[in-house]
Amino acid sequence: MSNKAALNYGQTAEEILKYKEFDEQRLHEPISEGKWSVKEIIGHLYYWDKFILEKHVPFMNDGTNLNAFPNHDLHNREAIEYISFFTTTGSLIEEFVLNRRLLIETISGIDSNVKFTIGYGKRQSTVDNYLKIFIDHDIHHLKQMNERLS
Repeated sequence: MSNKAALNYGQTAEEILKYKEFDEQRLHEPISEGKWSVKEIIGHLYYWDKFILEKHVPFMNDGTNLNAFPNHDLHNREAIEYISFFTTTGSLIEEFVLNRRLLIETISGIDSNVKFTIGYGKRQSTVDNYLKIFIDHDIHHLKQMNERLS
């Protein structure tokens, strides 16, 4: 994996660490009507990292076919249920940051030339291509959270 991809992916953790300074109640308010709260968005990102770390990274070898991504709606519902175990948003943020750092450390050990496919797709992907999907996903959600908290 390139250092640039790892750096970009790691920046989200540093950004989210700053949210610990906000009042707990504010982090529980929806970003807009009918949308998730900041806490739920962080939980959503955390749960995707958990999936990546457990279900994809260990199998990212040259020529392998990774399991398909889960159904997004179901995965997102599971994420919201899963984070209910965190008593504070601060504890969720700490766990998110630890998990993201572990994910970066683990995925950084994969050679950038390794190519694999995902699910039923035929298009080969590299770790950098794979991470770009999630970097863009992070950027989307960071923008939402920053707009809400500004």
